[in-house]
Amino acid sequence: MEIRITKDRYALGESAAKHVANVLRDVIKEKGSARIVLSTGASQFDTLEALTKEEGIAWDKVEMFHLDEYVDLPETHPASFRKYLQERFVDKVAPLKAVHFVDGTEEGIADLTAALRSAPIDIGLIGIGENGHIAFNDPPADFDTKEAYIIVNLDDACKRQQMGEGWFATIDDVPTQAVSMTPYQIMQCERIVSCVPYAVKAEAVKKTINAKATTNLVPATLLKEHPDFILYLDAESASGILA
Repeated sequence: MEIRITKDRYALGESAAKHVANVLRDVIKEKGSARIVLSTGASQFDTLEALTKEEGIAWDKVEMFHLDEYVDLPETHPASFRKYLQERFVDKVAPLKAVHFVDGTEEGIADLTAALRSAPIDIGLIGIGENGHIAFNDPPADFDTKEAYIIVNLDDACKRQQMGEGWFATIDDVPTQAVSMTPYQIMQCERIVSCVPYAVKAEAVKKTINAKATTNLVPATLLKEHPDFILYLDAESASGILA
């Protein structure tokens, strides 16, 4: 694990985007194409914005996969992660080689799994939630399943985060379930980058870093077992480990 601390969210986004862009350029040069998994949420705003402005990436050789999505939430809803990625990434870098969104149906999950596992994922941008979740794998996360995607129940801390970020007016408006890439599948990415800015993430970062062992009660601790994991923090999110 490598930890990179920047002065603020903007510097974090710029630094992480440059790293991801370099990986994509190198992989495309080596293999002719690249495959990336993207996460969403407010913590990813600056990284994705900076990544779309990086030059020299042959986006038509990049295949994008989607990490998670709410169950039964229309794509037109402001909180839809499909809408988020379409507007904040896909539309800005198009055309991509392929785009794979989570649609939540049994057939859709099967097709997505087949596509995802057809070749290695070169890099995954995996956020960490206020409750320590990765994707929508809230504690206690299922570390045992070898499925690629599962339907999970969202805990109250997760729902409060979604409301606090402004995606929903009240906690009761937050869907109770989501389709999420599993911890096992996340760990299959050849490289993992976690962009975790903001003071509200400081406690989750502290618990993740200070945990003496991997635990599904702090799902992000699993990432520390990955051989190529970079954690990007800003001064606010790193405050708990710098004190």
